[in-house]
Amino acid sequence: MSAVPACSSGNQTNGLTGTARSRLGAYAIAVLLGSSLPATAQEALSPQEIEASGAVIGDIRIVTINVFDLDDPADNKKLFRIANRLHILTRPAIIEQQLLFKSGEAYSERLARETARLLRDQRYLYEARVTPTRAADGKVDLEVRTQDVWTLNPGISFDRAGGENSASIKIEESNLLGLGKEVQLEYESDVDRASTRLGYYDPLLLGSRNRLRAGYADNSDGRQQELQLDRPFYSLDSRWSAGVGGLDWTRTDSRYSHGVAVDEFRHDEQRYGAHFGLSRGLQSGWVQRWTYGFAYERDRFAQGAGLLPATVVPEDRTLSYPLIGFELLEDSYEERRNENQIARTEDVYTGTFLRAMLGWSSPSFGADRTATLVSLEAGRSFEMAERRHTVLLAATADGRFEGGSLRNAALNADAQYYWRASDRQLFFASLTGVLTRDLDAERQLLLGGDASGQTTGSPRNPSATEPLFSGSDTSLRGYPLRYQDGTALALLTLEHRVYTDYYLFRLFHVGGAVFFDAGRTWGKGNAGGTSEGWLTDAGFGLRFASSRSSFGNVIHVDLAFPFDGGSSIDDVQFLVETKRSF
Repeated sequence: MSAVPACSSGNQTNGLTGTARSRLGAYAIAVLLGSSLPATAQEALSPQEIEASGAVIGDIRIVTINVFDLDDPADNKKLFRIANRLHILTRPAIIEQQLLFKSGEAYSERLARETARLLRDQRYLYEARVTPTRAADGKVDLEVRTQDVWTLNPGISFDRAGGENSASIKIEESNLLGLGKEVQLEYESDVDRASTRLGYYDPLLLGSRNRLRAGYADNSDGRQQELQLDRPFYSLDSRWSAGVGGLDWTRTDSRYSHGVAVDEFRHDEQRYGAHFGLSRGLQSGWVQRWTYGFAYERDRFAQGAGLLPATVVPEDRTLSYPLIGFELLEDSYEERRNENQIARTEDVYTGTFLRAMLGWSSPSFGADRTATLVSLEAGRSFEMAERRHTVLLAATADGRFEGGSLRNAALNADAQYYWRASDRQLFFASLTGVLTRDLDAERQLLLGGDASGQTTGSPRNPSATEPLFSGSDTSLRGYPLRYQDGTALALLTLEHRVYTDYYLFRLFHVGGAVFFDAGRTWGKGNAGGTSEGWLTDAGFGLRFASSRSSFGNVIHVDLAFPFDGGSSIDDVQFLVETKRSF
């Protein structure tokens, strides 16, 4: 894009060091001589110094690089050239719509960094950078450079975890016609159901900041329909958000113990809501956001028609409530590599945050009970020894006060530790603890070979956003999925990670891990199972991080060896999974 030139006025060097003033003097001489600034001088002035000079943004040049950069001889191969011709590049206008700055505005290094971070968060981009390219006459020209990934995914996928297989046949495009829109047609079969899904997601609806998500699934046990339209707090300085949405899902749910379903029941779930949010934007490095809304949750249960009749059919429930939410967020992000990805820029949150939601359900709003709903989430990052050691602490709590007691409550505390021994080696540890009280009958606290420490069937927080801390999807990898249930849980994961410089077919960066898991449950869960005490396993595996595709960042191939449990557990568990992190 081309910018309209903007004039500068006043003393542009106020607040600069003597070194910065001398560099700006060199700029002035270059301008008087009618020449452009030499490249060495441009590089010498930092973005901070450009901002301090009061420079305004001049031209903004958007450069979109294809999946394979043909200027790199290693990428300039026949097969890669064919792939580039088949791939539709992201259109510069789509990148332009997401910029947090425009020509004529004062240059802000913070906005440049935040723009790059938000662009890197898009599935169809592998990398994004915003760089000053020329500074003269009180103006600074910027280059926004992005690189695409392959976004058309036709084919077959296979996962194996917890002794169970899942497979899918799909055609998916996450950057339709280079417009940043996602479409999906998929058939998937897993331990729960077979499903044919059609989905659509538009993050920039009609060139705006509005998002539209729609989905329909025809399942072997029912159907699922979803529609959501919203305008999020798309940046730290966003002043408002709003949204409406709904979900209608009919299915068969199962309760598990020792890796097998023990009973099942029909579940008709409906969720509808609307919200509006306000913020004063970023102030002194912090953001405060208030959200106001209304939510309707209806759950109906019945005996299933299968071979595993439910011992206890969950109680029907209707909650209808106004809500108020609050979020406190520190502006603290850091670019890293080789942490939860391999050879990829990671925007790691390193600050403090707090989120809370309070709702009041009443028959006056169409509910079948009076209840106060509470949801809390908080976290903090600690950096030590020049950022070689990082500790992340986070906790979530949700539940409702009903009939004078606390029901359907869960408290989850999580601690993660990263020790960067070198650029290519990292030690990771995760400790998770969960306590529950009087969970609704359809919910379970499960421990096993799939992601552990989560409660199934958990209610949605209408104002919830993505988690800021995102370590590994920890699980008890040597055991069947959904192996134990209970009312409390503890899980420890230790992992030594290696990030190699091997670039397989110039498509996958390769890493490896050696790991140890230990966990157990306490109490008698809703499936009636009992704990077998501590369960431990160890193993090793390879990691293949896709650098050219938008579909699953890291492929895990693991061998896990359980040390405890009954004779029915295999001596070796072979796992193949696609995850978003190491």
